[in-house]
Amino acid sequence: MALRIPLGRSSGAFAACAASWRQTTTTTPSISRACNLSQRLAATPKLTTTTTTIRSFRTSSARNRRSDDSIKSGSDQPGPTDLGALDVLGNTPVPSTSVDICMWSGFQLNNGTRVTDGSGVLLVGGEAFSWRPWEANNPQDGNKGEGPFRLVNKKGQWDVEASTLNLLSVLWPRPDLLVLGLGHEMRPISPALRQAISALGMRVEVLDTRNAAAQFNLLATERGVDDVAAALIPIGWREGVGAGEGDEPEATHE
Repeated sequence: MALRIPLGRSSGAFAACAASWRQTTTTTPSISRACNLSQRLAATPKLTTTTTTIRSFRTSSARNRRSDDSIKSGSDQPGPTDLGALDVLGNTPVPSTSVDICMWSGFQLNNGTRVTDGSGVLLVGGEAFSWRPWEANNPQDGNKGEGPFRLVNKKGQWDVEASTLNLLSVLWPRPDLLVLGLGHEMRPISPALRQAISALGMRVEVLDTRNAAAQFNLLATERGVDDVAAALIPIGWREGVGAGEGDEPEATHE
């Protein structure tokens, strides 16, 4: 390649031009581009990452701060809830005729009275009476019952003579409700017996003896012994056998 020297230039200019030509011819295009790229990267300012932590602060009014301080000090802090205070009947005396224990052959009342000869009890007006309605069903005595120690008729209904409830007919005012406890199980009562109770102006609730005793205790405590009566058969009652006598195992009504 011939080098043309422009006219009118000095020897210094000629030397600079010749040096530039030598550099251009000795440096390959790829090396030149790499050098240019590294120079540009070096000239680019470095980017730095700055993490800013933002904290949230909550302020409360002076009233809230005073309330918090009083709670911490315990001056206005309420104590544990007393469940006994929620019992509206807690201060109400329990009737002396309420049933404490339902035994296999009888009952024990709150006043300490025990019935263990297989008899039932009739609780009315704050008094307790021995009740043996099956004796009125004995045809040998001229009655129309099913037989000795029988309280269930041929239709599977619990049926006793209306005369067994004659005590209720002489009371005035009469209780509003009669709770019947039929032994260890519950069954429907006969229409004749229900009609006889309704004729006395009383409602009737039929339950097994355990639940009947619990229901009587609750209602007698809440409403009084003059508004509720109970007629209960021992839980050990068996048709044709009775409840027996003696110290059979005890079971509470609860």
